[in-house]
Amino acid sequence: MNNQVKEVVFTGPDGKLVGKYKRGQSLNPPVAVIIHPHPLYGGTMNNPVVRELFSIFDALGFSIFRFNLRGVGKSEGKFDNGLGELADAAAALDWIQRQNPNTNQCWVAGFSFGALLCMQLLMRRPEITRFISISPQPNLYDFNFLAPCPSSGLIVQGKRDDLVPIEETAKLAEKLQSQKNINVEYEEITGANHFYDNEMEKLNKTISSYIEKELNSRFR
Repeated sequence: MNNQVKEVVFTGPDGKLVGKYKRGQSLNPPVAVIIHPHPLYGGTMNNPVVRELFSIFDALGFSIFRFNLRGVGKSEGKFDNGLGELADAAAALDWIQRQNPNTNQCWVAGFSFGALLCMQLLMRRPEITRFISISPQPNLYDFNFLAPCPSSGLIVQGKRDDLVPIEETAKLAEKLQSQKNINVEYEEITGANHFYDNEMEKLNKTISSYIEKELNSRFR
């Protein structure tokens, strides 16, 4: 079985998309799709937070897939104000599911603009079992579509984020925590700005602990 990271070209809604994939070592590993920040502001699948997420899921035995949205790197197409990018994320989820047809866990994770897409994808894909939303931007984007939120998950926010008022993210988390039949956890990272510069280890520990707990819970 080949467990090396490999570059993948797959068909998206607006042309070919390019990603990086690594298969988990177990027979039917859980799967995770990771969505990068805003394409117009330098977001790519090689963003440090995205790469950290890839490493975290890898260490915990997942099959993982990170990819460039349309118009980024070698991915074809052009920016579509979020609608096309959501379709790209759905195509990436389709692709990893085809590679892992017997998986019983499907996770999505996103950072910044990718966190918005991650949570929008929840509403389209009922098979998603958990989400990880890092530094969503409720000050810029409307999250009222999560009514109700269909999946449990984790929201993470840096306490020194100068792009997103921390109280806005806390308010979003509190709103989701009040909903029935799901459990949304919220963690603030001390000293972290929007990009988690110099605080990546804290981010890693927070996310790793959450994933390990969920993998070992009754949910499995």
